[in-house]
Amino acid sequence: MKDKYFVHNIFGIEGWNIAWYGVIIAFGMVLGVLLAMYRAKKRNIKPDIILDFVLLALPFAIVCARAYYVIFEWDSYSNNLLKIFAINEGGLAIYGGVIGGFIAALVFSKLKKISVLTLVDLAVPSLILGQAIGRWGNFVNQEAFGNIITNPKLQFFPFSVYIDELGQWHQATFFYESAWNMVLLTIVLILGHKRVKDGTLLSTYFIGYGLGRFLIEGLRTDSLYILPGIRVSQMLSLILIAVGIVLLALIKKGVIKAWTYNGKYSIDNNGNADTSIEKA
Repeated sequence: MKDKYFVHNIFGIEGWNIAWYGVIIAFGMVLGVLLAMYRAKKRNIKPDIILDFVLLALPFAIVCARAYYVIFEWDSYSNNLLKIFAINEGGLAIYGGVIGGFIAALVFSKLKKISVLTLVDLAVPSLILGQAIGRWGNFVNQEAFGNIITNPKLQFFPFSVYIDELGQWHQATFFYESAWNMVLLTIVLILGHKRVKDGTLLSTYFIGYGLGRFLIEGLRTDSLYILPGIRVSQMLSLILIAVGIVLLALIKKGVIKAWTYNGKYSIDNNGNADTSIEKA
């Protein structure tokens, strides 16, 4: 896509633009919220819980996504600290956003007296959907691509993507991850339909996303590195996989389990909201 902007010069102000990347991210967020609200109602939980959670999670996710990126690209910001706040120039890391979202989930679950496993399992499919859609923003920006493809027989989308700035074909790693996430989304939705134990979807996400990201990250040319030759996202992916396996085992054995939620967001079997006061 030649033009990265959906709208140019908002209100006639030069330089005030709306990027396609932002539109795509917003679209993914809206669909994710709608999906989570639908799934909450299926669990006899008022959809309002998702809206309230998003209001808390969004600031956490943005701050952590930016902090993650800045920490591992510190040389680019150390001489001009004000650039840290210039998120309009790019520099938000998905893993940082996910970390921020989970911190918000811990805070929200504590405040609302709902098991964090229940809350997160409501949100996990939406998170995966948002990530799958959001990767197409990389297509618009022509970023998050992989190694160069010199074989003319492999120079076609979706295997590869043409990068205008370089005048080269590269592996379409953004698409690989988007496709992987759609498969993972299908899996967690099937598990959710079967009403598996709360926390199972979270464990599946950790294992599935961690595995896919580890493999695909190794193909990318724009990775963040913690040390020479060691990619940050691959290290975190291995940690996610390990945590996911352990968490799934503990859930299966009943060592970790969610409690039944009967707070202000609960709906009785007749479709009525629970108006009782939450337990302290």
